Amino acid sequence: MKEQIDNFINYLGIERGLSENTLSAYLEDLLQYVEFLKTTQVNSWDEVMRGQVISYVIYMRDLGLKPTSIGRKIAAIKAFFRFLTQEGILKIEPTVDIELPKKEDKLPRFLTVAEVERLLNNPDIGKPLGLRDRAMFEFLYATGVRVSEIINVKIEDINLAVGFVKVFGKGRKERIVPIGKTAIDYIQQYLSTVRHNLIKKNKKGSKDSTDILFLNWYGEPLTRQGFWKIIKWRARCAGIVKTVSPHIIRHSFATHLLENFADLRSVQEMLGHANIVTTQVYTHLNSERLKAEHAKFHPRG
Repeated sequence: MKEQIDNFINYLGIERGLSENTLSAYLEDLLQYVEFLKTTQVNSWDEVMRGQVISYVIYMRDLGLKPTSIGRKIAAIKAFFRFLTQEGILKIEPTVDIELPKKEDKLPRFLTVAEVERLLNNPDIGKPLGLRDRAMFEFLYATGVRVSEIINVKIEDINLAVGFVKVFGKGRKERIVPIGKTAIDYIQQYLSTVRHNLIKKNKKGSKDSTDILFLNWYGEPLTRQGFWKIIKWRARCAGIVKTVSPHIIRHSFATHLLENFADLRSVQEMLGHANIVTTQVYTHLNSERLKAEHAKFHPRG
């Protein structure tokens, strides 16, 4: 069973061009399903019937998984069985008429402008890592990129003179995103005073360290987990009680642009959303805020 999963993962990576993070998620979801199938005495994919898939949904609900998590796992399983059917390994696709659980209608969380300012101002730019963190946060808020994108930005991808950065998003899709003057200023300071000293700390001599824009204390490229830890720690130090993550800053970027009447299509392009419906969720945030303001201040609110 593992061989077919490996073939599917290779197909997604080579033919579909999915990112390593997405491939890892697919692999984990499918391996978890295999473990479940073993408890039902199923040992090959052609033994799987519709009932085993429904039983897995019930099993995950009993474990307390959220509808979004269940939906993602079932989507992975459906895609896998569709692949097996297309390859002629299965004659019948057992998930063909199974619907995904409805997602909870949750609006993205974001920081206020004042909270973002507190986060940006927290690092001590008189210290090397403080200046690096300020440059990273300014870049993140100026561009709205994903954490997987910012940790992979290379020196050659960024044009500070023009004020643009080339970003490779999901499926290695390339897009050009503008950078504001403030972010450019801090990145220039970081490049001229900090980054070359970080490279000297790299004992491995990895080529990545000479290419990647933002480096850790050891002169190596930051990991996603490393970036998360930095931003969470800085948020706590800034006294921000909300949960803060790189994606929260991405939400804040989009929300603040639309609050200031930015064009929805332009925001979609900067975020790298394939479908404008994904971007439209931020307009709902503004609607909710306006409703709250109306209720608070209107005589008949």
